[in-house]
Amino acid sequence: MTTTTDAPSLILKTQPLPGVCLLALNRPEARNALNDALRGALSQAVALASEDPELRVIVITGEGESFAAGADLKEIADDSPVGIRRRRVLSLWKQISNCPLPIIAAVRGHALGGGCELALHADIIVAADDAIFGQPEVRVGVMPGGGATQRLIRALGKYRAMKLILTGEPISGRQAADWGLASEALASDKVLDRALELAERIANLPPIAIQSAKEAMLAGDDAALATGLLLERRIFESLFATQDQKEGMKAFAEKRTPNFKGE
Repeated sequence: MTTTTDAPSLILKTQPLPGVCLLALNRPEARNALNDALRGALSQAVALASEDPELRVIVITGEGESFAAGADLKEIADDSPVGIRRRRVLSLWKQISNCPLPIIAAVRGHALGGGCELALHADIIVAADDAIFGQPEVRVGVMPGGGATQRLIRALGKYRAMKLILTGEPISGRQAADWGLASEALASDKVLDRALELAERIANLPPIAIQSAKEAMLAGDDAALATGLLLERRIFESLFATQDQKEGMKAFAEKRTPNFKGE
């Protein structure tokens, strides 16, 4: 395992497996509460990882006992509307939502407010049974501002999303999985290993096909069904120009393991 040692680093970046980048939020003393510096460091780390030709999957987790306990209220409590706008939260999160690599969130402990919204930017969420998901912003006089009002209603439907946001009440990781907010839930001590297992599996698959599938699903999510189906078909057709398609189908016919190179 290789580790960058930016000291003090708000993001611990490791490569635990070939093609897999692990990014750990590193403010455990604040339950990884998201301040400007941490958001900026994460955005930059994701951008750098997405540009690395050796990387195929990103896993995001939190150091300590929490994924991310929300925004750092001490930093914003006395801010003005203009001051909040200048923090550029949406542009920083956009770097994550636009990342071409699959992102897996490994969620243990608290994923509240901005922490829940961060998890919602992932493509796969592996949660601890006893993780705590929620959007408690209404309890401090505001509302979600990092995507939850839009992403939750698309992921969960109106009534469950409304309950989460309008009451501010949390749900467990197990309930999140039952509702469709998490891909799966399991014991806390197994979450990171499971996320890395999934990441390794994806990293061994053809990266152009994986990224194309992600692109088609996200783009089609906001489109009419007919538009999404046409987009899917055109991207599918384009993959027949890749060497990975030739290799994959040839290996299948020859009953051997394919060697995907991302070409």
